[in-house]
Amino acid sequence: MSDQVRDSGRRGGPGAAGRARRAPGDIPAGPAPDASSLREAALSHLAKFSSTEANLVRVLRRRVGRWAARAGREGRPAEAVADAVAAAEAAAAAVARALAAAGAVDDAAFAAARARRLGRAGRSRRAVAAHLASKGVPAPAAAEAIDAEAVDEVVAALAHLRRRRQGPFDRPDAPAEEGARQRALGALARAGFPRDVAETALDMAPDAAAERLDDARRA
Repeated sequence: MSDQVRDSGRRGGPGAAGRARRAPGDIPAGPAPDASSLREAALSHLAKFSSTEANLVRVLRRRVGRWAARAGREGRPAEAVADAVAAAEAAAAAVARALAAAGAVDDAAFAAARARRLGRAGRSRRAVAAHLASKGVPAPAAAEAIDAEAVDEVVAALAHLRRRRQGPFDRPDAPAEEGARQRALGALARAGFPRDVAETALDMAPDAAAERLDDARRA
C-alpha cells in the first residue's frame, strides 16, 4: 500500500467509516423546541414505545433539557434560554394532553398491558404498582389495572423462582442445601411477595408448578 493511500485512510475517506463521530457537545442547539417539533418527537417516541401522558411529558421535557444544555454551552444568554425552556415545557405538557385526548396516549390501556406483562414475568403486585407509579400512572388507576388483570401472585412468584432456578425449579440432581429455602424466601420478600404467597410457591411440587405457569400463559 502506498504512503498516499495510507495517509488517505488515516484522514478518513468520504464513506461513513472515514467520518469522525460527532461528540454530543458538538451538536448545535438550533432553535428552541416548539409545539410542532415536540409533537413530532412525541409521535416518534410513541411509534416505538407505549407511554402514559405523564411519562410522555417527562420524555419531552428531557428533550428540552438537552436543548438547554447545548444552548448554554454555546454561550446563549441564560435569561433567554430560561424563557425558551419555560415556553417549551408548557408546550410539552400541551402536546401530551392533546395526544391523550386524541387517544394516542391511553393511561388505562398502558397500565393494563404493563400489569399483565409484569405479572407474567414474575413481578409481585407491589412491584407492579411501583413500576406503574414510576411511569406516571396514578395509584387508583394502577390498583384498578392490577385487579382487572387479576395479577396472580402465586403465578408471579413461581415465574420468579423459575428464573432463579429455586424452589420447585431447582435442578432435580442438585444436592439438598441447608439455607436454600431461607434464601429463596428472602429473595421473594425483597421482590415484594407476601410470606404466605412465597411459601405456597416454594412448597409446590415441580410438576404442579410447571402446570400452573403453563395454564397462566395460555389464559
